[in-house]
Amino acid sequence: MQAATASTCRCSLRPPSARPSQAPRRSRMPVVRAAQEDKPAPDTLTGVTAAYSFKPFDEVAPVLANTAQAPSGGPADSFARCGTFHSQCEAALNEQINIEYCISYVYHAMSCYFDRDTVSLPGFAEYFRDNSLEERGHAQKLIDLQNTRGGRVKLNAIVPPETEYDHPEKGDALYAMELSLSLEKLNFDKLLALWAVLDQHGDPQLTQYVEDMLQEQVEDIKKVADYVSQLRRVGQGHGVWAFDHELAENEIGARTTPDA
Repeated sequence: MQAATASTCRCSLRPPSARPSQAPRRSRMPVVRAAQEDKPAPDTLTGVTAAYSFKPFDEVAPVLANTAQAPSGGPADSFARCGTFHSQCEAALNEQINIEYCISYVYHAMSCYFDRDTVSLPGFAEYFRDNSLEERGHAQKLIDLQNTRGGRVKLNAIVPPETEYDHPEKGDALYAMELSLSLEKLNFDKLLALWAVLDQHGDPQLTQYVEDMLQEQVEDIKKVADYVSQLRRVGQGHGVWAFDHELAENEIGARTTPDA
C-alpha cells in the first residue's frame, strides 16, 4: 500500500516540463486579415457597404448628348420632356382640358339664366358662376401641367350649352341642380379614364396629380347631392326662394373665409 501510494505521489508531482509536448496552434490572423482586405470598405457615415457607386458625369453623358442635339423652336420640341411622358398621356390631358372648359361653359350659361330679371334667383346665379370659374381653373391647372411636362396644349372647340333650364314638372332650380350633379359625376368618370391612361404608361407624377383632382371631385359630388335632396324636400315656390337666400349666404361666406 505504501509503495503504491508513493508511486501515485510521484506521478502527481511530475513537473510541467515533463508533460507531453503539444503541437503549437497556427495563427489565423493573417487569413482573416486577408479576407477583410478583399471586402469593400463600409460607408463612414451610414456603415453600409456600397455595392454600387454612382458616377454622375458618366451616367449623364448620354442624356446630355440628347439634350445638345435637340432642336429648339419647333412645335414638337421640348427640353423638359422626359421619356415617361407618352404621347397618349399628352393627348388625354388635352381631352380633359376640353372637358373642363365645356362643363365651365354650361355652368356659365346656367348662371346667366338664374340672373335674369324674370327668374331672379341670385343665389343660384352666384353658385353656378363660382362653379364655372372652378372648372375653368381646373382646365388652367391641366394646361400648366401639360406645359410643365413638355407637352403641347391643343384647345378644341367648345359645344354651345343650352340657354333655358326651366322644367315643366321639377322647376328650374331642381332641374339645374340635378343637371349639375350629373355633370360632376360625368367629370369624375372622365378623370378616372384619364388616370387609367396615365397609369397604363407608368407615369406616377401624372397619376398622383389626377388622384388629387379625383378627391376634390368626390367632395363636390357629395355637396351637390345634398343640394338635390334638399330641393326635393322644399318643392317649388317659397321653398326655392328660401333655399336661394341660404345658397347666396353660403357662397359669400365661402369666398370670405380663408382656406384652412
